[in-house]
Amino acid sequence: MDTTRSADGTTIAYDRYGSGTPLILVNGALSDRSGSQPLAEALAPDFTVISYDRRGRGDSGDTSPYSVAREIQDLRALIDAVGGSAAVYGHSSGAALTAIAASSLPITSVVLHEPPYGPDDEESQQQSDDDGAVVLRLLREGRRTDAVATFLAMAGMPSDAATEYARTPGMAEVAHTLAYDFAVMDHASKGGVVPISLLEGLQQPTLVVAGSASPPFMVDAARSVAKTVQNGRLVELDGQHHVVPAEVLAPVLRAFLS
Repeated sequence: MDTTRSADGTTIAYDRYGSGTPLILVNGALSDRSGSQPLAEALAPDFTVISYDRRGRGDSGDTSPYSVAREIQDLRALIDAVGGSAAVYGHSSGAALTAIAASSLPITSVVLHEPPYGPDDEESQQQSDDDGAVVLRLLREGRRTDAVATFLAMAGMPSDAATEYARTPGMAEVAHTLAYDFAVMDHASKGGVVPISLLEGLQQPTLVVAGSASPPFMVDAARSVAKTVQNGRLVELDGQHHVVPAEVLAPVLRAFLS
């Protein structure tokens, strides 16, 4: 494990794999760097891969109050640590964070894997706001496991599976970071809908990835993002869900980034 220090003094922990062009992996909600280890190892023969703990997770520190700007500075510190520029792959809410960061940081190429932007109709936005409010209330009440289960069900996981997964060791410890991910999703477009203005401004070559078996709203969002980004292209992985095995995903990233 290596560490770097963000602009606000927060320690950010990361693992470095391989050698070559720098590539930083940004995880989504409730994940630490162990979740991206298989992908990092698969890409290590071709890239210097950085897998890190977002603030408040794993071995990274945290500083109050949270802000999306602080998370952008975390990415800047990692980019500086690998030489001043890097390609960035973001998964789920990590993809939304990557899109925000790409507008201001020296990111050479962008991969956005199912950023979970929601539909922009009034009913869908209201439902999303209501569900999010429940999760935040549960966190305030200290009901971390219930908050995780509610969030997972909101994201499309069957209720029984969501409840079981929420009881996985370590989930309660990172539950508070769900509030961070909500802030990321609302940062560029209120209501967590596709941030058209932000995406239209991205100049980097951008790959958007979606699995055909993922929740329909995620597939729809990926298609919309790919159409909006100036230099965007879409790859839909047949039969894949929101989490894609490294042996399936790595060749797709390698082909794009090479």
